[in-house]
Amino acid sequence: MKLTHSQLWFEARRERASVLIIVLWVCIGLVSIALYFANTMTYELRASDNRVSGVVADQAIEGAARYVSLVLLNYATNGAVPVSSQFKCEAVPVGDAKFWLIGRDLNEGNSTEPYFGLVDEGGKLNLNNVSTNVFQYLPNITSDFADAIMDWRGTNGVVSLDYNSLGYVDKNAPFETVDELRLVFGATEDMLAGEDLNRNGVLDATEKDLNSNGQLDTGLFEDVTVYTREPNFHADGTSLTNVNTATQGQIKSLFQNLGTSRENQMWTAINNRLHPTRGQGQNFTGILDFALFCKNQGLSSDNFAAIAPNLTTTTNTYIRNRVNVNTANSDVLTAVFMGANVDEQTAISAAQTIISYRQQNSNDLSTVAWVIDALGNNSPVVSALAKGDYLTTHSYQFTADIAAVGPFGRGYRRVKFIFDVSDGTPKILYRQDLSRLGWALGERARENLVAKDTQ
Repeated sequence: MKLTHSQLWFEARRERASVLIIVLWVCIGLVSIALYFANTMTYELRASDNRVSGVVADQAIEGAARYVSLVLLNYATNGAVPVSSQFKCEAVPVGDAKFWLIGRDLNEGNSTEPYFGLVDEGGKLNLNNVSTNVFQYLPNITSDFADAIMDWRGTNGVVSLDYNSLGYVDKNAPFETVDELRLVFGATEDMLAGEDLNRNGVLDATEKDLNSNGQLDTGLFEDVTVYTREPNFHADGTSLTNVNTATQGQIKSLFQNLGTSRENQMWTAINNRLHPTRGQGQNFTGILDFALFCKNQGLSSDNFAAIAPNLTTTTNTYIRNRVNVNTANSDVLTAVFMGANVDEQTAISAAQTIISYRQQNSNDLSTVAWVIDALGNNSPVVSALAKGDYLTTHSYQFTADIAAVGPFGRGYRRVKFIFDVSDGTPKILYRQDLSRLGWALGERARENLVAKDTQ
């Protein structure tokens, strides 16, 4: 059958329409593929940018570690604790990156923003040297867990614990890191970290106030260390004067700036205590004990400060069990006082008095004699502390908790370093990546970064 002209025209038009539709579908497919790959490349570009920012932040942390070494070399001499006013520790630029040193506020304020600076390890209790009767008075720790700590580090099996149920055995050797506490039988995250899950020293908006007291309740990580080591010699390697074994000439040399009569008086008083004509002599147990003795002999704190750098009461090369009273928090101070057999209320009150005194007299804290000035010669806390060697005002180990971001606030990284200067030159003892804990710089730092990037 022969098609008419109109039918031929209609068939041709239909064919052209079909071709057009096919072409349109092909174009749509090609455009979709192009958009897909364009979108994929956009994400890849962003991912690459983030990776570059992360690398930049990593390098900023390495630079920050070198910066901290220089800070400690210049400001941490002879056991001094560097303060944040001596160096930059917040949003310090390194090329296109910035870094922060996350510290702790010694005034124990209830801020919602992190404090920036170095953290003094000397203000904490040493896990390897402190006794059970001190540990058990720390918040959130039970007497059973205090015993478990002693069992973990000891070789005598203090208590019987079922480590087989955990799939490993107890160490029976000294702690090497604080995080090793996670392995101790009975450890929980609440006990170790408390409410401070990202371990930046403040209660962030993302952290829960578990007891609804409106303030941060920290865990054991904040109060303990394994790194404290105080050299019992001068920076040049020469010996200190041991007042328990010193000769008459050495004792008089200590007090020579006070005049001959004072020299003789102090030598006589010290000799009578160490070698009385009747009864048994009594050695000085620590620097606080000697400071209290000197004060009872009429020596002022300023006069004692002049001789304190030359004093010791032990022959040990290093001293590991002292706590820096200038930087310890109230929980640590209370535990130390109660561990020295002071009742709880007296210990808590004395700890608060100590913190208030050091806030108001920050330029007069060079020796432990200031503890006597703060609490009084007849304080039961001073009498208890004088029976042992618990306190110091020197520190030689510091934490640099470094957080960094790359360009445009991207590539967040955080690494904790432990530095030791007890041998004169700063060296890194420990390094731990804390990036997994999330943002720890607070909302103010985030807002500042966003505001700058959107200008």
